[in-house]
Amino acid sequence: MAQTPSLARLIEQLTRLPGIGEKTASRLALHILRAEADYARALASAIVAVKEETRLCSRCFALTEADPCAICTDPERSADVICVVEEPADLLAIERVREFRGRYHVLHGALAPLDGIGPDDLKIQPLLVRLREQPVREVILATNPTAEGEATALYLARLLKPLGLRVTRIAHGLPVGGDLEYADAMTVGRALEGRREM
Repeated sequence: MAQTPSLARLIEQLTRLPGIGEKTASRLALHILRAEADYARALASAIVAVKEETRLCSRCFALTEADPCAICTDPERSADVICVVEEPADLLAIERVREFRGRYHVLHGALAPLDGIGPDDLKIQPLLVRLREQPVREVILATNPTAEGEATALYLARLLKPLGLRVTRIAHGLPVGGDLEYADAMTVGRALEGRREM
């Protein structure tokens, strides 16, 4: 099919999204082309807005539009229990379960020495500062059950145990090599319930 230059540009941009190949990008581009102009404008506006309005919470490093975020300022949530996750998508996965009523800390990655990602590349130092500034009785390590996630959990447990905190790890109801982001609500809920001491 002959492509117009603007259609080719759209397909090229869509293929840059994770998990989107050229065929899927072409289908999406054609869908956008066939849709009402208002839909295309709304989609473009939503993309621009998310880039301009979304930032990181200065306390927990979750995605937010207000700083601090709604979770950090919610008086109904326990401030003395912090769940540490790798990515914002992992926080969303736990929130979908609606069982955890504490607060979060997002690391924005996991230790991966072979990829050049060390402790200084993650939000570990702000976590330590936060733990010194506020009374916390438990830190739940909810990193993914991958080699990198396990290494990160072990590293954090060694850092946090000397602070006299209860350090727990979510149970392995999640498949090894899987990501919290893709797990169903029941699996995530069971993993949280079955957490153990590190």
